[in-house]
Amino acid sequence: MVGRSRRFAIADTAQQVVGGFLLAGPFVVTDEVWGLAVGMAWYQVVVTVGIVLTVGYGALYKADDERDPDREAEVAGVPLRFVSLIAVSYLSVGILALSFDAPATLIPNHVDPPVAMRDQIYITLKAMSVGSVFSVIGAATADSVF
Repeated sequence: MVGRSRRFAIADTAQQVVGGFLLAGPFVVTDEVWGLAVGMAWYQVVVTVGIVLTVGYGALYKADDERDPDREAEVAGVPLRFVSLIAVSYLSVGILALSFDAPATLIPNHVDPPVAMRDQIYITLKAMSVGSVFSVIGAATADSVF
């Protein structure tokens, strides 16, 4: 379809899910990622979120000449494909982390005494921000290739 933008469909989200899970998996269960998350400050989380947004947008719209964000369906002015990509990137990491019980297993390796539930949630969100840097690459690649 040279010169024509194809419409975003549920199959595109399915492709993003496959790519997002594929690249997120190894990072979710890595002790080093959880160690980084324990030590991250709030501003480092903001930086990683910025990286995810920038890499995701660049992979979808700058690396693919056939895709025009102005011609796609939007949610609050943001292309639906991009919203889906970011949601998939973070949710795939979160789902895998909880499925593997990574917070309960890996946070204690870096924190003594055990942390409160609120702190576990905060550390998990920080670990998700790290894992999503890689997940967004897989999700965007799968979306663009297939």
